[in-house]
Amino acid sequence: MDEDAIGWMYDKITGEEDARVCKDIPDSACRHQPRNFFGYLAGNTFSKIADELSSARLILPWLFAALGAPMALVGFLVPIREAGVLMPQLLVAALVRSRPKRKGVWMLGAVLSAGALVAMAVVALMLEGVAAGVCLLVLLVVYSVARGLCSVAAKDVLGKTVSKTRRGTLMGYSSGVSGVLVFGLGLGLMAWPELKQNAALLGVFLAIAAMCWGAGLLGFAWIREQAGSTEGGGNAFSVALSQLTLLRSDLSFRRFVWARALLLSLALAPPYYVVLVQQQGGSWLGLGVLLMLSGLAASCSGPLWGRLSDRSSRWVMALAASGSAAAGLAVWLSTQFFGPEAVSPLLVASLYFLVMVCHGGVRLGRKAYLVDLANADNRAAYVAVSNTLIGGLMLLAGSVGVLGDLWGPATVLGVLGAVAILAVIQVLRLPEVE
Repeated sequence: MDEDAIGWMYDKITGEEDARVCKDIPDSACRHQPRNFFGYLAGNTFSKIADELSSARLILPWLFAALGAPMALVGFLVPIREAGVLMPQLLVAALVRSRPKRKGVWMLGAVLSAGALVAMAVVALMLEGVAAGVCLLVLLVVYSVARGLCSVAAKDVLGKTVSKTRRGTLMGYSSGVSGVLVFGLGLGLMAWPELKQNAALLGVFLAIAAMCWGAGLLGFAWIREQAGSTEGGGNAFSVALSQLTLLRSDLSFRRFVWARALLLSLALAPPYYVVLVQQQGGSWLGLGVLLMLSGLAASCSGPLWGRLSDRSSRWVMALAASGSAAAGLAVWLSTQFFGPEAVSPLLVASLYFLVMVCHGGVRLGRKAYLVDLANADNRAAYVAVSNTLIGGLMLLAGSVGVLGDLWGPATVLGVLGAVAILAVIQVLRLPEVE
């Protein structure tokens, strides 16, 4: 595309008419800022769409149920997804930042992500039961680690290629465009009730997600990145090991880590709501509706919790955990006293929406709390220690899925709801930091 046309579109989108804003990026990068803006926009937007189409909280649990994979394996979907993304940040972030150009790291992660999703699609077409579940979990490890590489590199590339005053606009457009497309896709899927049990169609879904990574790769390749600083600090995992004594010496931080560990119950819950809907849902209440609800929850949770977190991030975590606890216990109590038929698909879908909103609140609240709890001297150590411990605990917590095989997903949600109550109690023990 002609550079003048790109510049014209960039000026219209960002509102620039005269001198182009180029703050905190090299002068050599300023000339290429319009093409870099659109290149990053394409890469980030398509990667967001791919993440939604392969979500460990929605798409993969639905696929596991359609393939007849054991519930015990479903429990490891979210832990593997979250811990896998965390691993590159802990282990190889310093190595990535030793490279003067990091665009190639993102592109490598995109290729690996696409390859893992294609392999998942093949598994969905060829296997079923335990074999399918195990293979999908192994491939999810590959996908999550690859996604982590992209995450490590993306922020550095953005910081070198797009001015600070334009990054918010870029990310806003990326979230908006991807959200609209995913919502539209969910609307279209409502016309496909056969998705309820058709694993082959879900395999096509994963193949489309892989194609999105390919499109994002082309967009990111368009970026012209300048060589930058190679100073990136030490290895976060080494920092974490050397600072474990903080758990003994710092009471406030120790209480925060305990609270964050108990709040994992919110991250683990969504797949079990999905399995319940998949098992009981009517023809109209299927994957498409849940996909739309997931996108709507993401849009609602930010404005809902953001303002409250400025007043008290502690109360954001407590209220969000309370909502998740109420949802999980409502499902369990309904099945215990009135039977499984009392838990209607519409009720489960509504509670799924509530839990996704609450999960967004916990994510926002814990990040805001940790930032305010720490100072410039200990923030890096706080983040490294808490991320390392929580990553390990999340993998262990995935074993809660065994209860699903023994007593069903409603029991798992009841257990996670009880843990969420403990999380509320622990969060309220934390000191205010605002």
